[in-house]
Amino acid sequence: QVQLAESGGGLVQTGNSLRLSCAASGRTSGGYDMVWFRQAPGKEREFVAGMAWGGSRMYKTDIVKGRFTLSRNNAKNTLFLQMNNLKPEDTAVYYCAVRTGAMTQTARDYPYWGQGTQVTVSS
Repeated sequence: QVQLAESGGGLVQTGNSLRLSCAASGRTSGGYDMVWFRQAPGKEREFVAGMAWGGSRMYKTDIVKGRFTLSRNNAKNTLFLQMNNLKPEDTAVYYCAVRTGAMTQTARDYPYWGQGTQVTVSS
């Protein structure tokens, strides 16, 4: 079992920044890919970005558009998502997820999820 805990969400104005964190605990040995999804009210959960244990990154370009950057601290089993130039359409609950095997952009592929952190961007 892997436990995930997100933090860093909040209420910001358009154009501002937030840095989300996801800390993993439990059976974290062996390394794994970590990803971010988000879910806005009335919408499906969608892939935002992910980072492999080895450091490769995957971004959903139509969402990120050069505004978001991933980093991770493998020693602390923590993934970060730096979000700049936030827009109202970024308002959502942001979830961290992990799975064994290579990361995908499909939510149902992930057995382990955090509780989510709310990001609200006002216009």
